[in-house]
Amino acid sequence: MGRLFLSRSSQAVVPEVISLGCRLNIAESERIRALVAGEDNLVVVNSCAVTSEAVRQTRQAIRRARRANPDARLLVTGCAADIERQQLAAMPEVDGLIANAEKLDARVWNVPEPERTPPPLHTRAFIAVQNGCDHACTFCVIPQGRGSSRSLTVDEVLQEVEAHLDQGAPEIVLTGVDVTSWGHDLPGSPTLGSLVRAVLDAFPDLHRLRMSSLDGVEIDAELFDLFANERRVMPHLHLSLQHGADLILKRMKRRHSRADALNLVARLKEARPEIAVGADIIAGFPTETEAHHADNLAIIAELPVVHGHVFPYSPRPRTPAARMPQIEKPVIRQRAAELREAVAKARQHWLESLVGEALSVLTESDGTGYAGNFARVKLPEGTAPGTITTVIPTQVTEGLLV
Repeated sequence: MGRLFLSRSSQAVVPEVISLGCRLNIAESERIRALVAGEDNLVVVNSCAVTSEAVRQTRQAIRRARRANPDARLLVTGCAADIERQQLAAMPEVDGLIANAEKLDARVWNVPEPERTPPPLHTRAFIAVQNGCDHACTFCVIPQGRGSSRSLTVDEVLQEVEAHLDQGAPEIVLTGVDVTSWGHDLPGSPTLGSLVRAVLDAFPDLHRLRMSSLDGVEIDAELFDLFANERRVMPHLHLSLQHGADLILKRMKRRHSRADALNLVARLKEARPEIAVGADIIAGFPTETEAHHADNLAIIAELPVVHGHVFPYSPRPRTPAARMPQIEKPVIRQRAAELREAVAKARQHWLESLVGEALSVLTESDGTGYAGNFARVKLPEGTAPGTITTVIPTQVTEGLLV
């Protein structure tokens, strides 16, 4: 669509930007907020379309935003704005759609480019070093909404990191759609490990650097070494695992096997035992048998997965998996519940093992904080947000270390 002519207020207006989905969307939402700062009576929904549930939540967020802001101009961008364009455009609450590929272009919003990186809304600053994806997983619709893989240069990343550190961010999170493909499109095809090394070398005062979801098969030797030996790289590995059965992984068109995932984690934990593992896991993929589901459950305990994102499979438009023999929805829901229960048990056991251990925690504004291994900790009252403090938890209550 063409340019949007918004009403810029002379007052210090902060438009509402609602972010759904991945960490990349969080990073992009902060940039959108900086682009439209000062626009009068504006709400932007930065949507997600990774599953049908994500689309449902997007529609729900749009309706909720309209009820709360009946007179605002409500614009929708993000993956769902491309993938579910007709569906969202037909919603009476929506005033306009912004193509996902154009949402960070100031010209589309008819505003000047911001002079500086926006201050982070979180104590962790999310930096999108990569966007898009060149792979063709049979279940995934995201390449339709994000396009092919493209990377920021090292200099561009360093500039963003510097801007966030200047604003006091104590932790940097490198994120993207397929972060481990960073550099494939740049001259010389540098590796993600070389980018992480460049960030750490350029900013010796950076306390904490965290990686978002990674494709384990693409973790290069330098990145592995940094996870194993560099204390400023947080001991938290979130894998784009998707499943624990080899045949299902093959039908998903993933590039790793069950053994690859187990071997990677075993090698990392041998070098750095405190590393905590997270994983994205899909329940009820087409053709999944009870035996395949058992493999999915088993890998949670074997890794173990203590930060689990379990997704009930839902067919996405124009994907090969949508044409495969489908599992009945009640079965999918039951298997997803069993996977979540398995993650909860692994997480509870892990949290209990951390009681009495000194943890370095980055505090949030809600009275909690995150340790390096991403364990969430309830902190003493009065702990200042954005500070790194050492605590010794004494118990586990409702999924939090206390």
